[in-house]
Amino acid sequence: MMKITLNKMLENRTRREKESNNIQGFDIELDREDRKRIDRLVNNYENNILTHLDDEYFRKTTKSDRIADRISSFGGSWKFIIYFGFFLFIWMVWNSLTFTKHFDKQPFILLNLILSFIAAFQAPVIMMSQNRQAARDKHESIIDFAINYKAEQEIDDMQSHLHRIENELLTIKQLLILNEKNEEKRKVSV
Repeated sequence: MMKITLNKMLENRTRREKESNNIQGFDIELDREDRKRIDRLVNNYENNILTHLDDEYFRKTTKSDRIADRISSFGGSWKFIIYFGFFLFIWMVWNSLTFTKHFDKQPFILLNLILSFIAAFQAPVIMMSQNRQAARDKHESIIDFAINYKAEQEIDDMQSHLHRIENELLTIKQLLILNEKNEEKRKVSV
């Protein structure tokens, strides 16, 4: 296994930064300021889209929907599992020890009732939240599709321009070759 030193890593990073000064496929020099400006523009564009999606989410959902989403996000987390596992452990230990007052004797009928109640209400809340998330994901995928479609149209336009330029260059090349042949014929005939 090779040991890479910090200096070696910094040298590689500096080399990559120098190599990345050119836009890939083009010989356009970019300095740090230009790259930072482009990165800032891209980040601003992405943040605007995310902000727009979040604003739309808050406009289209009711307060009860947002509460259900929060409950769902907590109910489907490791934090909930750990807290609830701890709660169940304490409940069973408390009601099993001989020196404590038992409010739910074994087989823990009250605990079963509480667990059934939580399951009965938590499952529909999580499903409602998943349905809203699926609708939001669908909306985001439509936006992604629109962006990709627009980018594809622009690429097609650029390709058609490149083909037109290529054809013009081919025509110019053919004219130059024809002109050279005519020049040679004149020189030979003179």
